[in-house]
Amino acid sequence: MLSPIEEQATGQVVASPGVRVIRLHPDDNVVVSLDQLVSGTVIAAEGTTVSGLIPPGHKMATRQVEPGEAVRRYGQIIGFASQAIRPGQHVHSHNIAMGEFERDYAYGAETRKTVPAPQPAFFDGIVRADGRVATRNYIGILTSVNCSATVARAIADHFRRDIHPEALAAFPLVDGVVALTHGTGCGIDSEGEGLEILQRTLGGYACHPNFASVLVIGLGCETNQIPKLLATQGLKDSGTLRSYTIQDAGGTTKAIARGIELVQELLPRANEVKRQSVPASHLVIGLQCGGSDGYSGISANPVLGAAVDLLVAHGGTAILSETPEIYGAEHLLTRRAQTAEIGHKLVARIRWWEDYCGRNGAQMNNNPSAGNKAGGLTTVLEKSLGGIAKAGSSNLTEVYEYAQAVKARGLVFMDTPGYDPISATGQVAGGANLICFTTGRGSAYGCAPSPSVKLATNTALMRRQADDMDLNCGEVLDGTKSIQELGAELFQLLLETASGRRSRSELHGYGQNEFVPWQISVIT
Repeated sequence: MLSPIEEQATGQVVASPGVRVIRLHPDDNVVVSLDQLVSGTVIAAEGTTVSGLIPPGHKMATRQVEPGEAVRRYGQIIGFASQAIRPGQHVHSHNIAMGEFERDYAYGAETRKTVPAPQPAFFDGIVRADGRVATRNYIGILTSVNCSATVARAIADHFRRDIHPEALAAFPLVDGVVALTHGTGCGIDSEGEGLEILQRTLGGYACHPNFASVLVIGLGCETNQIPKLLATQGLKDSGTLRSYTIQDAGGTTKAIARGIELVQELLPRANEVKRQSVPASHLVIGLQCGGSDGYSGISANPVLGAAVDLLVAHGGTAILSETPEIYGAEHLLTRRAQTAEIGHKLVARIRWWEDYCGRNGAQMNNNPSAGNKAGGLTTVLEKSLGGIAKAGSSNLTEVYEYAQAVKARGLVFMDTPGYDPISATGQVAGGANLICFTTGRGSAYGCAPSPSVKLATNTALMRRQADDMDLNCGEVLDGTKSIQELGAELFQLLLETASGRRSRSELHGYGQNEFVPWQISVIT
């Protein structure tokens, strides 16, 4: 039951007899508790007695750690002791601090030959006229500016099956009509990077294969003018893309009526689809983790990594993102970069983030969140080392900026914030037709038009939020299944979801409110 990071560090996962703790690497000076540990409990395998209370998922020192000494988990540095830590003590934010240390990037030193899968895998996808493959079949409503959000939502609400079941009764092959609105589009530099990112994001959604057709609705006087938006993205009005503004339509009521009429015109064509068997190479999966805990890097993230390796072996694509959440672990990715240039591109994004935080008076260690810390994660370094386990062991084939179209196959990286809605929005804009999301605290999330599959890191969470989770990776911690076994199960679940099986987040109706393009510009 080794994660890719554990394999890289040559460590062995050892559970202490009679007491559920896990050692992830021989060089570690901490172990992770699987149960609450109380003072006086003997950890025989470590020759240590617990001193104090240690919650599940948290760390316990296995030897004396002096002030300033590195604290190691996964065989890697997760921080430095801010005070003396005795064997058996709780190791967390009260006695660990961030610190500077050198990373050996060793560009491309650990690339490996990708071995194709012996047997091809398939899913039932929707093949568009231009050859792109969809996993869902929606009609989308996008807005150029926040001012048109209410009109867009009113149009989509008219076609909600739970409110107006008759509206789509004649179109069973259409998954729905969704409005993806946002909070910007005006008061922004018309030539700046912020508008460029917004337009790139909207352009990626406008041509996403999971949309059979799209409406783009504006107010009319905003900075993000629709003609320029379409032109910058190489798009134009057509049979599957319509645009207009509220001001040209004659106001809110007429704009809503026009939108409803246009959707009704688009529905018959959107319903003319048929799923057919296509190779798994057409899957583009965005990798996400949110509400992470101390188990994320031991169970759900390595399970997802095992599934990613299977996907890559079948010619598919996985998008790793959340740049602040690989910080301090990026050297494990540069070693797998297919070329030195790709590795340098990744490090350049890390440097951009250091500068971005510095000029805004922030720190990279602002991440992890309060919930992450309550779940056992202490520093962003620790979170990052567990987070990149989602990427499996495949070579890194390309690095993209936010919302750029992903063209490369295999494991790629997209520069995004760590905040899940913003990060996944960029991945979908880049072409992700499926999202896979691990969580240890119980994040609620969906991502229309791409289905989102949720993985629980522990069995307690799975039992508590069973209606939100699609797979229990806590079986790794329970010792009932291996990472490889669950990785194979997950890969099959992803194929089934891509074929039309609805994920738990889809059943709950998540997806429209989670569209959040990254805003980095000054708003005036």
